[in-house]
Amino acid sequence: MLQALIYGARLSCKIATQPAPKPFVGEEVLPGPECQSDEQMISEIRMRGVSNLHPVGTCRMGHEVDAVVDPRLRVYGVQGLRVADASIMPQVPGGDTIAPSIMIGEKCAAMVLEDAVAA
Repeated sequence: MLQALIYGARLSCKIATQPAPKPFVGEEVLPGPECQSDEQMISEIRMRGVSNLHPVGTCRMGHEVDAVVDPRLRVYGVQGLRVADASIMPQVPGGDTIAPSIMIGEKCAAMVLEDAVAA
């Protein structure tokens, strides 16, 4: 795993030095030109590396046995409770979760209003 991260970090630095991005790239700041050995790179990865994972699915929406909320975001078995955040996504989206999370909140608000009018 560390070898893949070292390769990716070095490849990123190499790409940044190519002619096409040159007008947009200043000097290398991190990990820095002094970071040359694998040991130095591993130290940088351990110190600065973070996951960009956006956890989703802990309150999965659906009709399956393991689903927590129905398609109207109502929690199964709990009257009057809805979940309206990234946790209802049945699968991790290909990009950032902020836009779908905003959409989920807006859709939930609309469904709450629809249900209030229908009652």
